[in-house]
Amino acid sequence: MLKEKVLKALNEQVNAEQYSALLYLSMSAWFEDKGLPGFANWMYVQYQEELTHANKIFKYVVERSGKAEVKAIKQMPADFESVLDVVEKTLEHEQYVTELINNMVDVAVEARDHATQSFLQWFVDEQVEEEANVTEILDSLKLIEGEGKGNGLFMLDRELRQRTFIGTTQTAE
Repeated sequence: MLKEKVLKALNEQVNAEQYSALLYLSMSAWFEDKGLPGFANWMYVQYQEELTHANKIFKYVVERSGKAEVKAIKQMPADFESVLDVVEKTLEHEQYVTELINNMVDVAVEARDHATQSFLQWFVDEQVEEEANVTEILDSLKLIEGEGKGNGLFMLDRELRQRTFIGTTQTAE
């Protein structure tokens, strides 16, 4: 059975992951509108991953006999200044999520909930990867004139088009 403070943190994280998913779906739509299908694809895969994260936590709560709570999600932005703005906001958001995950680990440690600590380690590791991936794209954009224009943007967009979603039940080939 989950302690109340741990349960509250997990339920809040489900909400945060769902917000992240919809934020990335909104960003995907913005990229589609700007004629950047590769960037749109990359953000759509982010959307799928965030939903998977929310579901993973939701199922863990239920598995530990906790009451899962689904809350309303606040409105996310739908318009952005530029490609660079979207990627910078994505990195800021991932850093925020990392902070949320770290706070959840702290709650589990304080509660001496070793099972939840173990469960959350996957998310800690995932956030290192998430921040690194976004930072790599941001660095590439900065190399191609800061704003991401011309042939460099076209090439990066083509590269991002290759990304595919691999769910937890699938394996990379």
